Amino acid sequence: MLRSHVRWIVSAVAVITLLLTAFVAVPALRASAAGDPSREQDYLALGDSVAFGYSPLLDPHREANFIGYPSPVATALDEHLTNAACPGEATGGFISLTGTDNGCRFYRANFSLHTGYSTDQLAYAVQFIESHPHTRLISIDIGANDLFVLQHQCGGSVSCVQAHLPGLLATVSANLDTIYGAIRNTAKYTHQLVALTYYSLNYGDQVTTAVIGQLNAVIISRTLAWGGAIADGFGAFAAASHNGDTCAAGLRIALPPPLGGGCDIHPSVAGRNVLAAAVLAVVRHNNGQGDGNH
Repeated sequence: MLRSHVRWIVSAVAVITLLLTAFVAVPALRASAAGDPSREQDYLALGDSVAFGYSPLLDPHREANFIGYPSPVATALDEHLTNAACPGEATGGFISLTGTDNGCRFYRANFSLHTGYSTDQLAYAVQFIESHPHTRLISIDIGANDLFVLQHQCGGSVSCVQAHLPGLLATVSANLDTIYGAIRNTAKYTHQLVALTYYSLNYGDQVTTAVIGQLNAVIISRTLAWGGAIADGFGAFAAASHNGDTCAAGLRIALPPPLGGGCDIHPSVAGRNVLAAAVLAVVRHNNGQGDGNH
């Protein structure tokens, strides 16, 4: 399965010319670049392609077609969504425009995000929080693209990935501390902060699933250390999978033959809703008690 990730990464730029326009059945809640400070409840979504709602079946020139899990979360909570996520965003690129990147900068140079900004995503988040004092929820998913970069550098070698994984996890941990430190201390955000853990493509693949589990362990550790909460995307996909296979369960986007068949790594509408439910479960459980400072 590690090798399947690498094949997807290497072919991503070539595939983009074959993108097809598709209809999405769930109504979109358009994210606003400016937000609405007059609203009592603002919701800022941060992260990568999962939060962005990326699909290889949609026209990348029409960003409104991309609907990630933050949209149904915002609808259910009646909150005003600003989605700043960027496809291919890694923890280093989240912090700096020269940091480790798995395609976010390419995407931003060629297509529009839900929310336009010229800074790195962290600087935008801090600015948003400071200018929107009624922000009561921030969600984030970040770290998987760090792993994809390592897989690419290792050329699909499992032993290479395993050898360099401790260093990568240490980097992700340090970068998460930087991200959360800026949100909590610089922007002085004290309300709900929810991190979504990553799912495995096939839970029967013990090697890949174990690697994802180690990445999630770092995400969980650092999020809790900064007063955040965890939405169990890993467990939610496992529970909804078909004997561990998320493609067979329809949780990932089914690809037509011109795009290789099988499933893309990104969530389908059903998968997106499973992730949204995981986030909502945490927010509703906290019920206003999830606010916290580091």
